[in-house]
Order: sequence, then structure tokens, then C-alpha cells
Amino acid sequence: MYKFLSLKDHVYQYIADQISKGALVPGKKINENEICQQLSISRTPVREALIQLSSEGVLENVPRKGFIIKEMKPGEARQLYQVIGVLDGLAAQLACSRITEKHLKDMAFYIDSMELAIDSDNYEMYYKQQEIFHDIYLEECGNEVLIGVLSQLKNKFVSKTYDLSTDKKGKEILHTTNAEHRIILSLFEKKDSAGLSDYLQKTHWNPELACTEVTS
Repeated sequence: MYKFLSLKDHVYQYIADQISKGALVPGKKINENEICQQLSISRTPVREALIQLSSEGVLENVPRKGFIIKEMKPGEARQLYQVIGVLDGLAAQLACSRITEKHLKDMAFYIDSMELAIDSDNYEMYYKQQEIFHDIYLEECGNEVLIGVLSQLKNKFVSKTYDLSTDKKGKEILHTTNAEHRIILSLFEKKDSAGLSDYLQKTHWNPELACTEVTS
């Protein structure tokens, strides 16, 4: 399913992706001119996107300083995991009956791609592949409001990026997370909607792991 995106939406997604990948970090000021140059667009859609991200709590508009990426307060990540787990589980539950053999094959492909990315020390590739993996079932849930709310909540995370060639713990975390992706795929194959909801809420988005996990 493809949707037309306005210039503002493109900028919004670009900034959100940069935050999720760790290219933009908490406390860092957003350089509006740099974004305009990188995307070859005017200042207006950039400003509109920044205002939207600020209203959603991702950025803070500081007087005389501009838009700053907000630091996540203690306990906020855990609370976000609790909410995202419920909503992501609901999305999977709604999508379960709509998932086709092609969807399942695509999900399996992206799981293998993530494994390759981890083994080749390519965090950015892993990040992109896991995002596509989750989008497969999110786009089939049939609820645009749910998709939008999940996107906004996930944008609040500033994920840690790892140098996988030296960070052994980071690589282990990604291997564990990708093993969870295989279980999610298995539950979709079994058409176990209740199991999907439970697993995503209690395991994949386990609030107790909020401080140690990276993007799921």
C-alpha cells in the first residue's frame, strides 16, 4: 500500500529516521538549513515537520536556541514499551488473517537479511531491514489511526547505534532480537493471532528490557 506523502511528511520521516538511527542525539540542535540543503527543499516544510515533532514530544522548541532533541526521562522508555507492546500486538492480531504466503516469504527474507547485517557488522542495514519487517504486518492491520499512533510513539526512541565489529554485547542483543522476529513469523504462519498479541506485548516489547534494548 503506497500513500502520497507531502513535503512536510517526507521531512518528518527523514528526521524521525535520523533520530531512530542515532544520527541525531538527545540535546542536539536540529540544523534547519542543513536539512533544507540535504533534501533540496525550502524552509517551510522543514519548519512544519519540526513543529509536528515538537507537538508529539520528540523535539523541544527552546526559545533563542531552536528545536532540540528531547532526552528521554527515567522510566519513560519503560512506559513507552508498555504502550507500544499493546498497540503492536493489536496491529499483528488485526493483520493475522490478512497475511499471505508472499507476506510470510518477505518477512523470512528480511529476517535473513537482518542476520546477514549483524554478521557483517552493518547496523544501518539491520535497522532498515527490521523496520521493513514490522511494516509488512503493520500495513495489513487495516487501521490507519493505529499505524499513525505507533509511528509517533516509536519516533520517541533515540536508538543506540553499535559498532558491531567491536561491541560484542550489542551484537548479542541484535541476535536475540532477530530470534524474536523468527518467533513472530512462526506465529503468523500458524495464524495464532492471540499468541502474536501476547508475544509482542510481553516479550518483544518487554518493559523490563526497555533500558537495554535497541530498536525492535
